Amino acid sequence: MSDSAVRVGVLRQRHAAAIDAILARYPADQKRSAVMPLLYLAQHAYGYLTPAAIEEVAGLIDLSSTEVGSLVGFYTLYHDAPDGKVRMQVCTDLPCALRGAEDFARQVCANLGIRLGETTPDGAVTVEEVMCLAGCDKAPLFQVQDESGIHYRENQTVESALAWIDEVRRAHGRG
Repeated sequence: MSDSAVRVGVLRQRHAAAIDAILARYPADQKRSAVMPLLYLAQHAYGYLTPAAIEEVAGLIDLSSTEVGSLVGFYTLYHDAPDGKVRMQVCTDLPCALRGAEDFARQVCANLGIRLGETTPDGAVTVEEVMCLAGCDKAPLFQVQDESGIHYRENQTVESALAWIDEVRRAHGRG
């Protein structure tokens, strides 16, 4: 049995149709190009990218787990640790900072009793700082990552963000 066959496991068993659909988008000799959508699928399936999930994705496209893992460390859409049910990623790049994004992020965190990068004590929301969500004219804004995908909340105030967090808590039975 080949090394890559050994590495393919639960993800292939549970999501074969989705994996096949992703791989079908790329020429057979370029299947490594499917790495990012496969990582997203694995993260959605497991909640975050465990070493085993990274190994599975690597096995599906004949890359090393180091090559795949380097993408997880680079891109803010991939997570290698369990955190809140929802990720709130606040853009604090310079144009957004000039529109108050850094202060916005600090105030939201202060109201939640956490610091940037931490998760609320109830496990509902992780608040993170990211660079460039391509909405500088609508700052402060944040990107939401949850079980239904990625969404954006623009022209936010601390009050509107906290109201949204209350909705998230209620939706996840924590409010």
